[in-house]
Amino acid sequence: MTAKLIQGYEVVIGFETHAQLATQSKIFSRASTAFGAEPNTQACAVDLALPGTLPVMNREAVACAIKLGLALGSHIAPESIFARKNYFYPDLPKGYQISQFEIPVVQGGEVSFYLGDEKKTVRLVRAHLEEDAGKSLHEDFVGQSGIDLNRAGTPLLEIVTEPDMRGTEEAVAYARELHKIVTWIGICDGNMQEGSFRCDANVSVRKPGQPLGTRREIKNLNSFKFMQQAIDYEIRWQIEQIEDGHAIQQATVLFDPDTGETRAMRTKEDAADYRYFPDPDLPPLRIAASWIDEVKARMPELPRAMAARFVEQYGLPEYDATTLTQSQAMAAYFEDAAKASGAAKLASNWVMGEISRRLNAEEIGIEQAKVGSAQLAALIRRIGDGTISNNAARQVFDALWSGEGSDVDAVIEAKGLKQMNDTGALEAIIDEVIAANPANVEQYKAGKDKAFNALVGQVMKASKGKANPAQVNELLKAKLA
Repeated sequence: MTAKLIQGYEVVIGFETHAQLATQSKIFSRASTAFGAEPNTQACAVDLALPGTLPVMNREAVACAIKLGLALGSHIAPESIFARKNYFYPDLPKGYQISQFEIPVVQGGEVSFYLGDEKKTVRLVRAHLEEDAGKSLHEDFVGQSGIDLNRAGTPLLEIVTEPDMRGTEEAVAYARELHKIVTWIGICDGNMQEGSFRCDANVSVRKPGQPLGTRREIKNLNSFKFMQQAIDYEIRWQIEQIEDGHAIQQATVLFDPDTGETRAMRTKEDAADYRYFPDPDLPPLRIAASWIDEVKARMPELPRAMAARFVEQYGLPEYDATTLTQSQAMAAYFEDAAKASGAAKLASNWVMGEISRRLNAEEIGIEQAKVGSAQLAALIRRIGDGTISNNAARQVFDALWSGEGSDVDAVIEAKGLKQMNDTGALEAIIDEVIAANPANVEQYKAGKDKAFNALVGQVMKASKGKANPAQVNELLKAKLA
């Protein structure tokens, strides 16, 4: 498919994402990784780079890397090397960061997702293990900065893509899909506000068919909303610069959400500037095939595989299946309701509709839903057996959500919402309506469908909304035949 052009330019985007691994301790020390502690209370001698300290590899961090490789169809290197990435910054006490360079632990792979009905695939270059740096604090200090080393040594997987994305929408969709995968398999909590999932977007523009343009890296995008705004601004800025005759300089930039603009932070370094060399304190990381098999046996069903199963097992449309597998919690909620109700499509409609609307309005996750999957299933069964109408079902749902009751049948009884299914009683009402509305009867017999709908409305009104609409339609048509 031809890439969408903006003012005659093709946009090229690649991503580098830092996923903080969900381990209890840091990658090379036993210090805690818990978020929110007082500054410098979770930095041990190893994290502070005190003389004589040595790093010791965290086994669980490696297991997280294996999980990611399995989830993304990557090659998991049987042997990988840790390297020292040398640069000076106040929050990096060693003067170097332990990372991986020439031989990363995860190599290749891909992330696939849908934009509308179109499937997109972004190729991965690598994912490597590394330690996080500390944090420089500026806002609470006048004319100076503070250093918090609590985050120093926190385990990260840096996930690097090929420059495969051709627009902002595609880039954000990729980031959302990757976020879903790392949280789904349990290697990262995905909290963007706390910095657990940080994205850097490499953005460049070029005329179609030309070599890749000079990229600028937008650092530390910590929300999907800001990601979209930052990339959109950067694309416009680069095109304007080129059209005005200026060359793009390779640089690292930051996005300011207050102004909606990016600003240059520093000239972008190349790999040679970091003087990588193998870390002499860490032996090669060796991963046996048996360890990979052990991790694979504990892996959950992946979202894309689950979506395919929902299509096959429950007969759901692809759109429903993809939407319902946005999180494990939502997928589990749907599947519980579908199995208990025996009506998968109706369960899907309720989860994607009324349930999701309430969750969004109250800004809560499905784990905090005020109507449980068992209650939803009971409600769906009462719709299916004709006990209540769809309109009455919404009233029952409202009562359950607001805490007026917890038992579906009890709420139906208390509110008098049972449908009238008695054929004799319905026929009597229909006879009265037919007798009282001869004009509508004649119009219907003359082929005017609106007249029939008017008669149905009169029956529903006479039954105070309790008549079964399907039954009313059937009986009324029989009497007017």
